[in-house]
Amino acid sequence: MDNHKERECLYWLSHVPFLGAVRIKKMYDTMGSYQKIYNIGRNEFQRTGLLNEKELSLLEISKKEMDFYSKELGELEQRGVRFIMSQDDDYPKRLLSIHGYPMGLFVKGKMPQEEKPAAAIIGARNCTNYGRQLATRLGRELSEAGVNIISGLAWGIDGAGHKGALEAGGETFGVMGCGIHTCYPKENYDLYRQMTKQGGIITEFMPGEAPKPRNFPMRNRIISGLSDVVLVIEARERSGSLITANLGLDQGKEIYALPGRVTDPLSVGCNQLISEGAGILLSAENVLEYFQLQSGKILRVHEKNENRLAKKEKMVYSCLDLQPKNLEEIISCSGLSVAECMCALIELESKGCIVQTSHQYYGKKL
Repeated sequence: MDNHKERECLYWLSHVPFLGAVRIKKMYDTMGSYQKIYNIGRNEFQRTGLLNEKELSLLEISKKEMDFYSKELGELEQRGVRFIMSQDDDYPKRLLSIHGYPMGLFVKGKMPQEEKPAAAIIGARNCTNYGRQLATRLGRELSEAGVNIISGLAWGIDGAGHKGALEAGGETFGVMGCGIHTCYPKENYDLYRQMTKQGGIITEFMPGEAPKPRNFPMRNRIISGLSDVVLVIEARERSGSLITANLGLDQGKEIYALPGRVTDPLSVGCNQLISEGAGILLSAENVLEYFQLQSGKILRVHEKNENRLAKKEKMVYSCLDLQPKNLEEIISCSGLSVAECMCALIELESKGCIVQTSHQYYGKKL
């Protein structure tokens, strides 16, 4: 069988509007190849009962576009994008066990290695400073221990998890809810670009597909499907992160959630997952124990050495927490003047002890 022609036929079939992954698989299982789906006559296709008359007519019309799609696929390959079929050896084996797995995937960079454990780090886009720092830390520590980090390259927790993995020199993979050449959100373009060299960008959506809201629940099944464990950092009561966690449960994945205050809206989803039996996420060790990896591989993040801080810097640092405080609160707590407090904050930030999360709001850095 001509593997290149098979790829072209699947690429064409994936553009037919009324066909999704489940129906394409059913057609493939019946026909035995994508080329046969393309070449089979209308009368023979009718006898299979796979499509109604209207759908058969639309399929016949779409065949006229085959030359265009063949050329487009060739141009994608020239731009470093691979179109991987579920029948290919490098298609992720983890995905083959989930319902409705994509029959084809676009990849820029690498695919996750089968022998490596993988963890999804997901959570709120509008996360807290605490959640963002913890996601970065988990991404870094798990990556240092040899775990692949999977997420959706979204703003907030997703991007922070990717960032931590990249900082550790590990590989991280972003599953997109849009076409392969579209970075969404655009603010994460630097991450996107680095991940094509240090991991990969993956999507089932056609090139040029916009990041439509309906696409994200679909891509979530791939995030959980590529992972062995799903780590939920912060999530509201109704959120995409809970959809991913529930998909993970259906797929037999281990779920961990970061506990939080019952009054915090961003912790409601996580606390709910824990009450339903999810593991309590306290550190990377929780996950590594599940993977039965030696926690000694982790390069631990040590406590800030406050002995190296000047007196006024210590006074300001002691007033801070992981939950950011505004400048007025810090001045009131430290008893310093505005000028003294600002000088101390600038020094602490330059030493990497604290982070300014927004204008005149500061918090400790993990």
